[in-house]
This record gives sequence, C-alpha cells and structure tokens, in this order.
Amino acid sequence: MEVSKRLFGPRRFYLGALSIALPIMLQGVIQSMVSLIDNFMVSGLGDISMSGVNVSGHITFIFMVYLGAIATSGGIFLTQYCGAKDKEGMSQAFRFKLVMGLAAFIPYFLVCFVFPRQVLSLMLIGNTQADMILDEAVRYIRIMTIVGPPMTVSFCIASSLRDMGNVKIPLVITAVAMITNTIFNWLLIYGNLGFPMLGVEGAAYATLISRSLEFILFVGVYIKLKPEFRIVKKGRSFIREFFRIDGKIFKNILKKGLFVLFCDMVWVLSETVTSAIYNGRGGADVVSGMAASFVIADLFFVAFEGISSSTAVLLGKVLGSGDLSKARQEKRWLLSGAAVFGLIMVAIAMSSALLIPVVFGKLSVSAITIARNMVFIMALFMPLWVYMNAQQSVARAGGDTVMGAVGDMSVTIVIMLPFVILIGIYTSVGPVMLFMYVKLIDIIKVVIFHFWLKKGRWLKNLTK
Repeated sequence: MEVSKRLFGPRRFYLGALSIALPIMLQGVIQSMVSLIDNFMVSGLGDISMSGVNVSGHITFIFMVYLGAIATSGGIFLTQYCGAKDKEGMSQAFRFKLVMGLAAFIPYFLVCFVFPRQVLSLMLIGNTQADMILDEAVRYIRIMTIVGPPMTVSFCIASSLRDMGNVKIPLVITAVAMITNTIFNWLLIYGNLGFPMLGVEGAAYATLISRSLEFILFVGVYIKLKPEFRIVKKGRSFIREFFRIDGKIFKNILKKGLFVLFCDMVWVLSETVTSAIYNGRGGADVVSGMAASFVIADLFFVAFEGISSSTAVLLGKVLGSGDLSKARQEKRWLLSGAAVFGLIMVAIAMSSALLIPVVFGKLSVSAITIARNMVFIMALFMPLWVYMNAQQSVARAGGDTVMGAVGDMSVTIVIMLPFVILIGIYTSVGPVMLFMYVKLIDIIKVVIFHFWLKKGRWLKNLTK
C-alpha cells in the first residue's frame, strides 16, 4: 500500500479513533462522577472525613493501577490476536488477566483488613491531625476489602471487550453502577428515607453495592454474548478449563507485562510517596484540598484512557495483521492528533475549576484554595501529559514495554524521587508549588520517548 507522509491523517481516521476513544472517555467521566459524588457527599462531613476517605483511597488506587497494568499487558496480545483472528490466543490473554488480577487479592486483603492503620499511617507522617484522619480511613477501607474480587472480574471483562473495540456495553454498565452508587450514597451517608446514618462507612457500603451490581451485569453479558475471548468448556469443568493455561503464551505475556507492571507500580508508589510528602505540609485542609483537586482532575484525566485504548485497538489490529508500514503511518497521525487534543483539553480542564466551590463548598477556605490552584496547574500540564500518554500507548501497542521501563521508571527513580524527598525535607515549599516542580520533570520523559520511538522497536507482530 502507498504510505502517506502527511503529519495528520484524513478525517475518517480521526473519526474512527474518536469512535473508540469517546465512549471510553465517557465511561471514565461516569466513573469519575462516582468519585465526585462520593467526595461531594463525604465533604459535607468535614475536612477530617474527606481526608480519611482520600487516604484510604490510595490503597484502592494502587490496586486499580495494578489491574490496569495487567489488563494492558494481556490487552496488547488480545488485540493483536483479534487482528489475527486467533480465538484461542484471545482466550489465553483473557485467562492471563483473570489469574494475575485475582492473585493480587491476597496482599490487598492484608493491607485493607489486617494492617490498615499501620499502612495508612505512612501517608500521614508529620500531619497535625493524623490520628483523627486515620480513624475515619480505617472504618472506610475495611469495608472496601470485599470489593476486590468482583471489581477484578468486572475490570477484566470490561477491558477485554474494549480491546476488541466493543466500548458501548462497558459504558452502559458503568452508568448503571454510577446511578446505583449515587442513590445508596444519599441513603447511607446521611441516613435518608429511614436508612441508618453511617457517614464514611455509608460511602463504602454504597461502593460495595454498586460494584457488586456491576459484577453481576458484566458476568451476565459474558455468559449471554459469548465473546471471542471467552473461556470455552471443552468437556471439562469451568475450573479445570480456567486453569488450562498455555505456558508459552502466558510466559510471553508475562515477559512483556513485567515491564508494564513494574513501570506502573513504580509510578503509583512514587505518586504515593509524593502524596505523603504533600500531606505532611499541614493538617486536614491540605489532605482534603489536594484530594478535591484530583477528584476534579479525574474528569479531564479521562483523556488518557481514551487515547490509550484507541491507540491500542487501532495500532494493535494493524500490527496483528502484519501491515507494519501502515502502522508506522498511523503512529504519526495518532501522535499529531494527541498534540492538538492536549491543547483543547487545557480549556476544558481550566473550566472544571468552577466546580470546586459548588461541589466542595463545605470544606475549609484553605482547602478550597489549594484545590483551585492545583486544578489550574494540572490544566497547564495537559498538552504534555496527553502527548506523553500517546507515546507510551504507541510503544505498548507493539509490545515495546521496555521504553516505559527505561524512560519513565529510570527518570522517576533517579531524578524525581530524590528531588521531591530533598525538597520535602530541606525546604518549606507548599504542596501546590512542590507538585508543579515535580511534574516539570515529565519534559525529560517526553524527549526520551521521542527518540526511542524513532528506533521502531514497537513495530512488531506479536502473533507470530
């Protein structure tokens, strides 16, 4: 085929990318709205309760990042096997997601149920109201323990449907779960319509109920639709068939996935360390203010998931079909489109700051000020972050997980972590400015990724 040298692709190409990205982004907005509603209702209980839910939420965040890394690793292969029309390969990639995802429940249980106070206290070193915040956090996170297994299964089914380009079903189910979560938040946090007033525990129970419904719906879809990645019983019980793992495929996915997993876990742990340093710069107002800003930011951070999924589906299928020239061309179009999209996201992100006094009006004035300043700074970083996310998505679509390990992880370990720890210890810089200084380091990552992608190590058909 004739390969175009144009920087931007034709309109139909971007419409195809948007047809995948927009439903996923909308699903992300719905999920973020769940968090927004949670925090809106909990913020009515004051800075302490809001801070407790936020601190415990870091554990769930780490677990979700782990599931995301596993889904990405399996999805790299599932998408290419889909392009090659290899159903057995797709089924093995789905097994990988489930096995690796469910295996993480053991450490999740230990942290959330057995040692929650000991672990969460590490997030509040130096905070002047740590004990009161921890009391609320432990009450919340122990209930959230039960959410782990159903959330894992739902996540694996949803991500696999998206890997095949089916983005509407996860969107609808997520919307139903959000409505359920909102209703039970209203009923259980404040005790409306005769229900008990449970405070932060009510927020946790509402999440448990909505996640359980989500699980039931996804399993129902899996059984009814019989997707191509399904685990087919061949005269054996489901359990035996579930563990009928192709060692070669599993090893290949794990080999590629270890870099993704290690890179993502280093990132999330570095974010946790920096959050702990931010939290130590004051009292509950700092914790709740920073938390409020990230809740608002999640509304525009959905751009990352949309770009990642559309890139994975478009490039993954092209690479799986063996058309490497077309893949190189579409990589250029995707990166150019991401650069423009990042600029558009600045205005959207800036406007989201208007929600802060509306949603979090019951927080302290100091907390609201911190939240507003943080949102403005994150908005300015959106072009950089959107483009960097697109670069990583291109590499992962072709199974090049080394780029993230070398570019992202090395910069985080060698430069970012020592930098933030030194500033945290030896200066009195406030949490907002400290955040900005840390994120400027991402410019180094973008430069490294640019030259790495030029080498073409991502141009691989993994199905052969």
